[in-house]
Amino acid sequence: MTEYGFLKTRHKGTALIVELTNPPRNLLNAPMVAELTALADEVRHNSEVRALILTGGVDKIFVTHYDVGELSTLSDRMRGSGASTGPGGTELHGMHKLLLKLQSLPHPVIAAINGTAMGGGCELALACDFRYIAKGGRIGLPEARVGILPGAGGTQRMTRLLGIAKATELMLLGEVVHADEAERIGLVHRAVQPERLMPEALALAGELAKRPPLSIALIKQCILKGSEMPLQEALHFEQDAFWQTMRSEDAARLMREYTKGERTLSEM
Repeated sequence: MTEYGFLKTRHKGTALIVELTNPPRNLLNAPMVAELTALADEVRHNSEVRALILTGGVDKIFVTHYDVGELSTLSDRMRGSGASTGPGGTELHGMHKLLLKLQSLPHPVIAAINGTAMGGGCELALACDFRYIAKGGRIGLPEARVGILPGAGGTQRMTRLLGIAKATELMLLGEVVHADEAERIGLVHRAVQPERLMPEALALAGELAKRPPLSIALIKQCILKGSEMPLQEALHFEQDAFWQTMRSEDAARLMREYTKGERTLSEM
């Protein structure tokens, strides 16, 4: 793996653990976004990695939020120039591109939220396939409190996840919720004791690694792309993906083992 300045990587079995590290507050910034983008490109074609786990490299902080100082400087520049759009014009900015890359990875991506995850940290977690949070942690999108809005997909991903009513409440009020509440409303999959966070994330990664990678990759595509399509178009997309799996060696082997009674579903 490439060595990064803000990312510490280590392998644990078939999982790649990435610690986001920018002490003391663990703020997300443009250089970290660039490094995560490069890492996503590197991981995409690495068949030895079966799951990606993102976690914070600072105690009790996943990502506090995006660097507001960086945003404030950009705000001043935009007001001074009278620009109606940011750098790059109407093109999606770097954070959008990163999160779209993470979502489109063929591997499952797990956010192991070891503490605070506000603003850009929450948006990063929302782009992951699974979100586990340590009890005592907080997560949310408080941007309205500083005069902006969640600008890295938060208004879209949170709404798709929680529904319009709850997402509207949380974002308009700029509310940040604690771990147990986040689990209750479905913002995260599980809230666990801090010492169990990484073991639980690794256990999930290990279980996912038992599934054929083609099935994992195509199910992700069907969910992410199909949910944006009209139903009939999405069914065609799903059918094409189904035929791809049917032609795979894994499908032939596993279905044969199951029909012959060699293995039960719980053993597969």
